[in-house]
Parts: sequence; C-alpha cells; structure tokens
Amino acid sequence: MKKLLILLMAMILFAGPARSFADMAEGDMIVTLGESLTEAQKNTLLSEMGAPKDVQIVTVSNKEEHQYLGKYVAKSLIGTKAISSSAITAAAKGAGITVKTKNINWVTDEMYVNALITAGVKDADIYVTAPIAVSGTAALTGIIKAYEISADKTIPEEVKQAANQEMVETAKLGDSIGAENAAALIAKVKEEIAKNKPKNDQELRAIIEQAAKELNVKLSEAEIQRLIDLFNKLKDLNIDWNQVSDQLNKAKDRISKFLTSEEGQGFLEKVKQFFIWLIDTVKAMFS
Repeated sequence: MKKLLILLMAMILFAGPARSFADMAEGDMIVTLGESLTEAQKNTLLSEMGAPKDVQIVTVSNKEEHQYLGKYVAKSLIGTKAISSSAITAAAKGAGITVKTKNINWVTDEMYVNALITAGVKDADIYVTAPIAVSGTAALTGIIKAYEISADKTIPEEVKQAANQEMVETAKLGDSIGAENAAALIAKVKEEIAKNKPKNDQELRAIIEQAAKELNVKLSEAEIQRLIDLFNKLKDLNIDWNQVSDQLNKAKDRISKFLTSEEGQGFLEKVKQFFIWLIDTVKAMFS
C-alpha cells in the first residue's frame, strides 16, 4: 500500500501559478489529484473535500513521484500509479497550519505539520486523502506544490528536498520505534542542537544517542547515520527561520498532541517547553 500514496510528494514543481496569493481569500481552495485516479474516484474525492465546482486542480504524475522521492524511498514503494490527493485551503493570517488525513496509514498529521513548517508553508488548512489506505509519503510534495501555486512563491529546491527527507526519515523511524517516539526524538534532537550547537558529526551523534536513551528507544547504526545526515541538512537550510519559529509556536499543541498518550506523557511538557523556547533561539541558531 505504501507505493500507492507516494504519488503526491511528486507534485512540487510543475505548473505555473494560475493566480497569486493576493487574489486568494480565506477559505479559497486548491486541489491536487493523482493522475491515475479514475473519473469516479476524482469526483468522489472532490466531493469529500468539499471542493467548489471551479476549484483549481493540479495533477501529479508517477514520473514526478520518482523525481522527488527517488532519493528517499525505494522505487518499488513508489510504484507505477499516482493515487493520493490533497486540498489546501487558505486560512486567516496568523492561523498557522492544520492537517487532517483520511486513509493515510504511515505518515502522521504531526509529521506533515513539521515537514511543512520546514518547507515554509504557513496559514493553511490541509486535508490529505486517498480512495484506499496508503502510506501518505507522496502527499507532502503535492501540498507544497499547491502552496507554491496559491501563494505565487517558489520554495527553494534544497528546502523542498529537506522537507521530503525529514518526513520520510521520521516515518521510517516510526516503523521501528513507533510514530510517537520518532516525532519526540526529532523534537528532542532539535532542542539539543539549539542548546549545544554541535561542531561535527561526533557531537551530533552524541546528541542523538542521548535523546534516544532518554526516550528509552534503541536506534540502529543505519538509523543514527540517517539522522546525522538529516540534521546536518536542516542546520544548513537557507530559509526564513523567523517564519519557521512563528509557525512552530502556532503549531506546538498540534505537533505535540500525540504525546498525550500514556507512553509519551512524561515527555510532553519538555516538548511543549521546547517549542516555546525555540521562538527566541531558532533564528540565532541557524544564522
């Protein structure tokens, strides 16, 4: 099933903006649809999304999936069909990001929020769906592409790639240690990077291993190396960290809500405090 939804991440760079963000008001929607959907499936998803008859639609191809996901996901998982779809609706200025999903069984709502904040998306209500149960990895590319079109704004390629990698690596990690622990681990490592500013891979490795120890999870050598690569990329991103910190602040409750489970209860307060504290430090951290 994972290979069916990887489609939507491919939707990121093709198609020029049909209208600018200035022309979009709160409540306006743009939809992304996989090109492999049947007409009946497309109509069903559009109805499910509550899309108006004149909604702007962007189509994603399987070729685009392979182009933007090939570095992070096996070709066998990407498959040969583009299925998953999404709707992005303009929210009020300052509202932040919300994500809801249906038939998505691998990527969590919180993973989408984190990755979209990394990509620079803001003030949007996002719905990710598919006609059958799928992994959800492809949806990120479609969402970012729709945002680019609606906002008439090009997101740098390296930022898109980092957002894709962040979501996929977090989801992969969730397979072995649980989605809740994976998201908490990513947050904890970011916190420690901000405090200690590791100078090399050895120091970054120590931070990752300590965070895993505190969460009582075991990481393989391959998982540790992938995390080192991911966090090195995130540290070097040329993005607006003022905006990132603002969106993190607005999303902190949604991002950390998974920790209200019994397993994560003891870590909840630390994560919430991290997002509050991050507002004052993240800009300096990445400058």
